[in-house]
Amino acid sequence: MKRTPYISGDIATFTWQGPNPPLLVGDFNGWNPARAVVLEKDGPGAWSAEVQLPEDAYIEYAFRLEEVHLLDPGNPRRVFNGINKFNNYFYMPQAAPTLLARRRGDLPHGVLTEHSLPTSPGLASRGVASSLHHRQLTLYQPPVEQPCPLLLVFDGREYQRYSRIIAILDNLIHQGAIRPVALAMLANGGPLRYIEYNASDSTLELINCYLLPLAHQHLNLVDIEAHPGAFGVMGASMGGLMAMYTAFRMPHIFGKVISQSGAFFDRMVLRQAGACFDRSVLLDLVQLEERLPLDIWMDVGRLEWLLEANQAFYRLLVSRGYQPGYREYSGGHNYTAWRDDLWRGLLHLFGTQP
Repeated sequence: MKRTPYISGDIATFTWQGPNPPLLVGDFNGWNPARAVVLEKDGPGAWSAEVQLPEDAYIEYAFRLEEVHLLDPGNPRRVFNGINKFNNYFYMPQAAPTLLARRRGDLPHGVLTEHSLPTSPGLASRGVASSLHHRQLTLYQPPVEQPCPLLLVFDGREYQRYSRIIAILDNLIHQGAIRPVALAMLANGGPLRYIEYNASDSTLELINCYLLPLAHQHLNLVDIEAHPGAFGVMGASMGGLMAMYTAFRMPHIFGKVISQSGAFFDRMVLRQAGACFDRSVLLDLVQLEERLPLDIWMDVGRLEWLLEANQAFYRLLVSRGYQPGYREYSGGHNYTAWRDDLWRGLLHLFGTQP
């Protein structure tokens, strides 16, 4: 069986064999069943559909039949979607996975240590499992002797497993492209993730009272008093929102921020998407506070529902005098797309060349 979809130029042709055609959903229609692609009859028990896509796109997709999530039998390339299922994926002709994510055995590797942090009362909600009353933290010390800046990573487990942040970091350091950076990869609270990443001061308390002292104890870090703002913070989606909020609230420590597909929504944007969250206090912080000495990197997929919100937040930053790095890639809202673009943010914040 030939691999599907069949790709020619900017056209991807999806096929299905069976008595009834499924619906086709993916990054190209926001995974919205109401905008699903309908496959047309292409012979006895055969169905197909053509989708025009950017030639440099990374795409995840799946079929839906009677509300069931189905994978493409002709495509063995599968990836965990970060929630509870697997999706099929493919790269268009002008796209490819970053080679920086490949772990090289000939490179020196740093030291990983595992820790557990108590949470603040604001995060240890009543009625949740006791296991959620703490947060797992993984620290990474790169294989260098000099003190390093710290990069705090929200959704740390996911970035370590799915975005391969340690391999990317090691390769960039080995190439001399960035200065050595230590990592503090903070796990999220599962069902409490929205609460702890929605511009949460309780999360800031966790960082200030527990995470930073532990990081200073186990990592060789630069003196933040002598180099204010030398640390970085990063995250994706709600984690990108929380990374930006952390930098705006603690700029004397976290003067560098990477936001990938940040959830910079307001009520208007979410009403269009059928959701109902309140406007983030971060927008008011940017509009009302004096400009802070922050170095900012943002990226977002052209095929995802947070594109307009990121464009609007970028324009807001520029209007307030900031000069953020900003990039739109041809892809959706997933860890593989964030992985393939992450090196650009690391170069922007910690690069050895101007």
